[in-house]
Amino acid sequence: MAIGRKKITVVGAGFVGATAAHWAAAKELGDVVIIDIVEGLPQGKALDLFQASTVEGFDSCVTGTNDYADTANSDIVIITAGLPRKPGMSRDDLLAINTKIVKDVTEKICKHSPNAFLIIVSNPLDAMVYVAHKVSGFPTQRVMGMAGVLDSARFRAFIAMELDVSVEDINAFVLGGHGDTMVPLPRYTTVAGIPLPDLLPKEKIDAMIKRTANGGAEIVNLLKTGSAFFAPSASAVEMAQSILKDKKRILPCAAFCDKEYGVGGYYVGVPAKLGKNGVEKVIEITLLPDEKTAFDKSVAAVRELVKALPL
Repeated sequence: MAIGRKKITVVGAGFVGATAAHWAAAKELGDVVIIDIVEGLPQGKALDLFQASTVEGFDSCVTGTNDYADTANSDIVIITAGLPRKPGMSRDDLLAINTKIVKDVTEKICKHSPNAFLIIVSNPLDAMVYVAHKVSGFPTQRVMGMAGVLDSARFRAFIAMELDVSVEDINAFVLGGHGDTMVPLPRYTTVAGIPLPDLLPKEKIDAMIKRTANGGAEIVNLLKTGSAFFAPSASAVEMAQSILKDKKRILPCAAFCDKEYGVGGYYVGVPAKLGKNGVEKVIEITLLPDEKTAFDKSVAAVRELVKALPL
């Protein structure tokens, strides 16, 4: 590890974890440690990725390990560990097994990196962020979940496909829990500053919203033996970059809300300012009655999941 560089640990050397390590190293956000319980897996992927650095020209040291001592003093930890979703399996089915995994991982990470920021990717997302927060005892600003960045990315992709325009010109907005109850907001979604409802009829927008909510399941059904990993890992690294570089980007992610939006102490998808202090501010917007109803339904679904946690 180079002196003065930031340290990023990725927990889980599966497709999401390994690809997150790839994005982070290629962006030169710092030195990267991949940790997994399977011997040889993180070491092999790290060595392969480090060898790629000579071709692509990025100076990030990448190492793999099975020992949490090697993750000590990490600045950011991206937790991807957990059972992936399989065809026919809902995110909720994952609750019991992934609670145990995230609890164990968080305890070990906190022991060696008590000042780290935690970005959770494991599903069911909103509940797993809550687990990591409770187990770590970290301030809520230092624990967050990757959800809205991914959901917004999917929404933006479908808009770009429909309108045949550059993805760079699209800004999209998704609130609520990560799952079937997410709340995309078309009136806050723009193409080069033009509101989406000015460009597409309601039925086409509604179809894209439905496809966005089922975005993960669509990929699971296509792959048959796995789940999405390129977009989820890129989304987590975008959050990490905003924190490490103090960019103060407004990104939709699973942040702790108490009085905000009247949530009452849960992690849900909201627009948040991410900077050197983690979640520096939750941005509150005025919701129309139907949007508020959909958001409250989404929060209720998260609340039920959290109540069912075997903590």
